[in-house]
This record gives sequence, structure tokens and C-alpha cells, in this order.
Amino acid sequence: MAGHNHGHTPAAWTGVTITFIGFCVSGAFTVLANPLGFWAGIVIIALGGVVGMAMRAAGLGMPKAQTHPRPTPQPRPEAQTQQ
Repeated sequence: MAGHNHGHTPAAWTGVTITFIGFCVSGAFTVLANPLGFWAGIVIIALGGVVGMAMRAAGLGMPKAQTHPRPTPQPRPEAQTQQ
């Protein structure tokens, strides 16, 4: 996986960091038995996904995989006429 450079972009790091902060906020308010704070954390988690996708759309994420043209088939030696 390390050879693919998966997730090593500003968009990925920012989205994951915001989501992690939302997870911590939601967890803390769960322990404190505060439903409003819990839902605020859930909103922050969703915001992390939105920010990550927006940054990816702005060009700060991994480029989309480009399809490579198929190579033209080479004639087989059996198909060649003998001279």
C-alpha cells in the first residue's frame, strides 16, 4: 500500500483531521451526557467529509486514474504468409 501513495494528500489529511476532531467532540459529549454536544460532533464529522471532497475537487487530492489506450495487437508468426 505504501507504494501507491494512498491518502497522502492535503485533501485526505484535512478531511481526516476534521473528522477526528468531530469524533473526539462527539465522544466527549457522550460521556458528559449532553445530546446537543454529541450532535454537534456528528455535524463536525460530516463537515470533514464535505471539506475533504471539496478539496479533492479543487485539485488537492489524488488525480483520477487515467485509462491507458490498449496496445494494438501484433500479428502472430503463424498468421504471416511465408515468402
